[in-house]
Order: sequence, then C-alpha cells, then structure tokens
Amino acid sequence: MEVVPIFAWLENAVQTEFDTLRILKESSRGTVRLLRHKATGQRFVLRRFTGNGEVYQKLLSCSCANLPTILEAAARGEENLVLEEYIAGDTLGFLLQEALFSPGETRKIVLQVCRALWTLHSMSAVHRDVKPENVILRGSEAVLIDFDAARIHKPGTETDTQILGTTGFAAPEQYGLSQSDIRTDIYAVGILINVMLTGEHPSKNLAGGHLGHVIGRCTHVNPQKRYKNVLRLMGAL
Repeated sequence: MEVVPIFAWLENAVQTEFDTLRILKESSRGTVRLLRHKATGQRFVLRRFTGNGEVYQKLLSCSCANLPTILEAAARGEENLVLEEYIAGDTLGFLLQEALFSPGETRKIVLQVCRALWTLHSMSAVHRDVKPENVILRGSEAVLIDFDAARIHKPGTETDTQILGTTGFAAPEQYGLSQSDIRTDIYAVGILINVMLTGEHPSKNLAGGHLGHVIGRCTHVNPQKRYKNVLRLMGAL
C-alpha cells in the first residue's frame, strides 16, 4: 500500500471532508480559515502559512485548557498546514473596543495566559506574539492562540533568524538585538496588562498601583531585569 505523505493527506482531507465557512485572517505569510466538517458539522481552524511550524508539532502531544488543541500539523518545506480546535468566544482585542478591564478581571485573565505560556515555555517554545487579538475568552476561560510566530529557543544562538511580532508588544530583542526567550513573552504580557487596564501602551499611560509596578518590571528593556519566568510573574500577580 502506498504511503501518502502527511501534508498531501491533510491537504486532500481538508478539500474533500470540510467546507470553508470564512477566512478569519489573511496576510503575506498565509491564511487562517474557519472550516466545518461535512459529516459532523463541527467547526475547526485551518492555518496555512510559510515559516517554521515546529512549535505546532510539539503541541500535538500537549493538553492545556488555556491552549487550543492541535489536531494535526504537517510541513512541506517551508509551507505548513495546521488543523486545530475552534475556540468559540471573543478576543480581548474585540472586548477592549467596548470597555476596559478591572484589576481583578485583568489578574484572572492574565494568570490563565501565564499558565498557557508556562506550558509553552516548558517545551522551550516562545510565543513571541502575545497581544489582545491572540487571547480568546471562552466563557470565563482565557485561551492563548496563534503560534505562527512562535519559535523553539535554541541555546547558543545570538539572534532570531526572522524578525516577527507585533509593534508595541514586541520586546526590544525581537528587533535583532538578541535571541527571543521566555522573557520576551513576559515583556508582551506586561504590555497586555497595561492595555487591559488603560487602553494604552505603558509608555503613554502607565497603570498605577501594584499592577503598574508589575508592568514596569515585565517591560524592562534589559531582559535580565524582568521576571525570571512566568511562575515568578504569577506570584507577583
């Protein structure tokens, strides 16, 4: 019996067994589509992008309530296909258009984002694009999505091979100053906390009180002066 490469198998399965409901995101690197399984009616997300998909491969064997379940991931050269769980809910970016979050709500949500990051960091993965648009609230549960910019941290490498991230949330080292590591995500979490509380970047309007102190430490230009890991950040929260 002929062995079909997994990329070709997944590509064929998507074409024959699923309907595309709509395009959720489109960029120069690829597309994110909402699919519906023809037989069951269940919805899924299909990511097709050019780049490094090694984090998705690691997530295939991962189970975390604050991360989407990755059902299949395949690569053909630089091209990646990822089929994942559809998370029904609103992004923080959408919710922030209507109102800000209270300190209590912010703590509760960010602690869950930190749990997601702890899972990623435990497998040497760095998300590199933590922002309101990549956090979905599914009821009272926060889910961190989109690992297209994520990378496996490689000891001994001085800089990232590709500059990725979102302006305003990306740490200084993501601009080629040094290699991204877990403290890169801690920087972005600090920005996220401030935006949830004030609607603005901390350079324009730093939140006050204890959370303002936490934000200041998260977003220190020198990574060595940030929290050492997300467990320390969770303790501070």
